[in-house]
Amino acid sequence: MAHIDASEILPNEHVQQMAAAGRVTQMHRGHRYADEGDTFDIDGQTFEVTDVTERTLGDMTDEDAQREGSEDLAAYRERLKRVHDEFEWDDDSEVVRHRFAPVEK
Repeated sequence: MAHIDASEILPNEHVQQMAAAGRVTQMHRGHRYADEGDTFDIDGQTFEVTDVTERTLGDMTDEDAQREGSEDLAAYRERLKRVHDEFEWDDDSEVVRHRFAPVEK
């Protein structure tokens, strides 16, 4: 277990603030950026990585998209296209899901 910077999992301040507010509880990334049990802080609140799972984009569901702050999977796909230049959705693309939760003090 390590204490990591929030930006390792959550790519920008906006997403970090959504996590702090409880609107984002997981993040899919192209690589593994943390391990289960790792912790990070946002605005004085500590979060623990509770699950790290290798998946494909085709495995993603509306629930996954909602846990990442989107209305549904279609909105999530559109968001990825907006924020990543030349992004094309490929169901076979490998990703890593990082789930996290606030640590109760």
